[in-house]
Amino acid sequence: MRTNVLLDDKLVDEALKLTNARTKREVIHMALKEFVENRKRLDLRDLSGKIKFAEGYDYKAMREGK
Repeated sequence: MRTNVLLDDKLVDEALKLTNARTKREVIHMALKEFVENRKRLDLRDLSGKIKFAEGYDYKAMREGK
C-alpha cells in the first residue's frame, strides 16, 4: 500500500541511527511492527488474575526444562 505521510525528519533520522535499517521505509515498517507487537502484549495483561493454573504448576521448573 502506498501512503504519503508527513514525518518528523529528526525522529526518522534518530530511528535510522538506532536501528540497522537502511531506508526510511524499512525503519517505518520496523516501528509499525514493534507497535503492533507491543499492543498485543498489552492485551495479554488484561488476562492477569483471570486464568487458573493446574495444581502443582511450576512455571519456573518448566523454564529450566525440569
